[in-house]
Amino acid sequence: MLLLAPERFPDYELIDCGNFEKLERFGSVITIRPEPQAVWDPRLTQRDWEKKAHLRFVPKSSSSGSWKKMKDAPDRWQIRYQLPESGGKKPAPLTFRLALTAFKHVGVFPEQAVNWDYIYRSVKALHIEQPRVLNLFAYTGGASLAARAAGADVTHLDSVRQVVSWARENMELSQQQDIRWLVEDAMTFVRREVKRGKKYHGIILDPPAYGHGTDRQKWKLEDMINEMVQHVRALLEEKHFLVLNTYSLGFSSIILENLLADCPGLETGELYLQATSGVKLPLGVFGRVVRS
Repeated sequence: MLLLAPERFPDYELIDCGNFEKLERFGSVITIRPEPQAVWDPRLTQRDWEKKAHLRFVPKSSSSGSWKKMKDAPDRWQIRYQLPESGGKKPAPLTFRLALTAFKHVGVFPEQAVNWDYIYRSVKALHIEQPRVLNLFAYTGGASLAARAAGADVTHLDSVRQVVSWARENMELSQQQDIRWLVEDAMTFVRREVKRGKKYHGIILDPPAYGHGTDRQKWKLEDMINEMVQHVRALLEEKHFLVLNTYSLGFSSIILENLLADCPGLETGELYLQATSGVKLPLGVFGRVVRS
């Protein structure tokens, strides 16, 4: 199991969770958002939650909703994350612009910070000048920024143009440059890259349970993850690392272990966050591979 180390992420805190919601702090802004895995009772009272929160997401359907302001709060703000030291040097912090979306997200998945650290260290450990790293289903770019901070030549791919623009803004806020941006369907892209004989030293794969490509291609995790993993493995150089992360109810780390069974250096497990209230919140499973 992997736990977010909070000492380098003071801008984030999981305060409590339960009753299918989570109470979180992003910088100075505290939100209440739906969380389908929080099936237990919260540790704090409902009064405590409402006293603390600035914003609450109110679902209107299974896929969208709106934000209710309980106190004065910005519609957009920024937070930072500090990557680990390398060679006695501390890299510039990653900076993320957050915003209130109609899909309950604010622009960052904080539990992924443990993977950002892994990506940063893995790029450094390759000892290759500008290793090529591909980030698929890349969202607002936390993993891309971590790889670029370590010196990688990064290709960032997502099927939603607005999300790619958001990631570009995070790159600029983090004082980085020269990430390659692609708005494309992930499966279409990797199939083409395999045919071209392209190779990468690192690949990051964080697919949703459901989604659509740029031409409305359907993505369903359990139907397509096996083919995706096979293509991704064909794209890896001899020296490489691979990060596979999934967040889907009922998806076990054993599934990832089976998908990556013959990969050297395989590590699988569960991501979780420790709430200040004491409860642990599971937030997906991971498989990580390194061959150096």
